[in-house]
Amino acid sequence: MRNVYEDAERAKDKKAALGTDITIENFSSEDINAIDLIDDLSDLSKKDQNTLLSVGVDSNESDRAGSFLQMDQSNIFTSELSDNIELMNTGVALEKYSWLENYIWNAVKPDADKYTAEAAIKEKEDGTFSGYFVRSKPGTKEFFPVQACMFIADTDIMQTAHNIIIAEENSELHLITGCATGDDISSALHVGVSEIYLKPGSKITFTMVHNWAEQVEVRPRTAIKQAENSTYINNYILTSPVNSIQSYPTTYCEGANSKALFQSIISGQKTSNIDMGSRAVLSGYNCSAEAISRAVANDAAKIYARGHIIGDEPEVKGHVECNGLVLSEESSIYAVPILEANSTGLELSHEAAVGKIDEDEIHYLTSRGFTEDEAASMIVRGFLNMDITGLPPILADYTKNVIDMSVKGI
Repeated sequence: MRNVYEDAERAKDKKAALGTDITIENFSSEDINAIDLIDDLSDLSKKDQNTLLSVGVDSNESDRAGSFLQMDQSNIFTSELSDNIELMNTGVALEKYSWLENYIWNAVKPDADKYTAEAAIKEKEDGTFSGYFVRSKPGTKEFFPVQACMFIADTDIMQTAHNIIIAEENSELHLITGCATGDDISSALHVGVSEIYLKPGSKITFTMVHNWAEQVEVRPRTAIKQAENSTYINNYILTSPVNSIQSYPTTYCEGANSKALFQSIISGQKTSNIDMGSRAVLSGYNCSAEAISRAVANDAAKIYARGHIIGDEPEVKGHVECNGLVLSEESSIYAVPILEANSTGLELSHEAAVGKIDEDEIHYLTSRGFTEDEAASMIVRGFLNMDITGLPPILADYTKNVIDMSVKGI
């Protein structure tokens, strides 16, 4: 497939520009235990079903357009419940559509760092593709979301996934992707490559909920390409401790009047090292982007909240907003907004604020009969309860519940 694998070989030792470096050799890329296909998500154990539900994946598949489940390296379940979408394993899609080779390793480059290189090299060596392919058909507007889950069941595993998402012209697509781990996972690495393509007039809402174990290392690599009059909305929610995560999705607003919105809700707990952000490259006429994040750091967690908007043409607009709340003396938040203007006649702005809970607010609430813990919880909930836009009502209600659960964990 072109020369991408040669590029990957040259980059297999290339460290990422950001985030804690991981020794890939400490993890196995093979399924330790055989994992069988299932006929229905309800065939999973009740414990696993509850874990999936915690990240938005409903085993009943009610109000869903389709479902995909990958456990470790195995795609064990796929269902299409709507005629408006196609959903299958990426490898199956490559066999079905020869034109898909033009999309593989196009938005994300295999030589970006050693994590993308490892994913590409594994594809070449195994001759198989993990991850999912989802496509909305031209002119369709699917109301219900497609749900996909990346589940780590074995310890010391390196889970890789190569996802391709295509919204055809004038179509609308909603996705929920939930990532989770089973019980007693002492160590694991997740490397997920996602390439997202929006055709003219299309819209994608991509909502990610991550519930990793404390010792899991997470390295997603995501890029988006937007044609004219397209809209991309990216919602990210992290509510559980993780050993380290480094994520920096980039959208390329190449088409005129294209729009992008990144919204992140991050709860850093215990000793989590979280380096997260988003980047938008504005090169199309009258395109715009916003990157908004809310971060709460507790215990000894460290959070880097980044936002980077690059304006390459006149008449583009961008805004970065980073707000953080530090709850303990050992925790820390670094807000890193970056604006890059490479043309005249554009409009870029940012605001960043990091602080602690206001004692006056605590005193006011305790004077109304609440305990200090209850008062602090209410303040944190209000801080994190960002108005997530672009979601169907059912998914919006679910998102609010996730935020509430996050506050209880804090």
